[in-house]
Amino acid sequence: MKPLHTEWLSRIGYAEAWELQKRLVREIDRGERGDTLLLLEHPPTYTIGSDRHPEHLLLGPEELERRGISVFQIDRGGDITYHGPGQLVGYPHLYLEAEGLDLHKYLRDLEEAIIGLLAEFGLQGGRKPAYTGVWVGDEKIAAIGVKFNKARTRRGFVTGHGFAFNVKRGVEKEGFTGIVPCGIREYGVTSLEALTGLELDVEEIGRRIVPHFRGVFGFSEAAGNSVIEGIR
Repeated sequence: MKPLHTEWLSRIGYAEAWELQKRLVREIDRGERGDTLLLLEHPPTYTIGSDRHPEHLLLGPEELERRGISVFQIDRGGDITYHGPGQLVGYPHLYLEAEGLDLHKYLRDLEEAIIGLLAEFGLQGGRKPAYTGVWVGDEKIAAIGVKFNKARTRRGFVTGHGFAFNVKRGVEKEGFTGIVPCGIREYGVTSLEALTGLELDVEEIGRRIVPHFRGVFGFSEAAGNSVIEGIR
């Protein structure tokens, strides 16, 4: 079993985190760094994936500026989603061998790690066949959008982007009201605090998801900490 390096970055701007992701993909591709999971929060941000539908952004430039929300068109799969304070964002950067690779299983495994975390709180997380992500009933609590970067020096892929898990009460309303989240109109969005009635800390939830992530993906239990240089 190989180690997983984890890093809590606290709150970091989207552009800075995106550049860091690109650097990690290159380093993992070259074998200079092992598999790494970044955990963090973003300031208010909309990201638009490769399945672009401009009509799903409901706010104009002036209202976006008034609310202090940045917008990025990025290279992950999926439609538009929101990132903001109170939401745990995870960016796994894993090297996946090409032989026997099941890209859909990777998405299901990300969902499974989050479903395991929800079970700690007595919540039954689930899936909806037509959509990627994690749901509690008819409300979405975690969005998933990834990119598989073809390795240049090895025969495989390095993953990028990842999941966004709503922790704090209010995050499910603040930014999601300005978009059609992931293009889904018929279902709502929720958060862990709203479902449990507890007051929770995003960093603590990040710490608690790591064992589930390691277990699903087959990483060793020993904690691995990586020093990410040059991000501040």
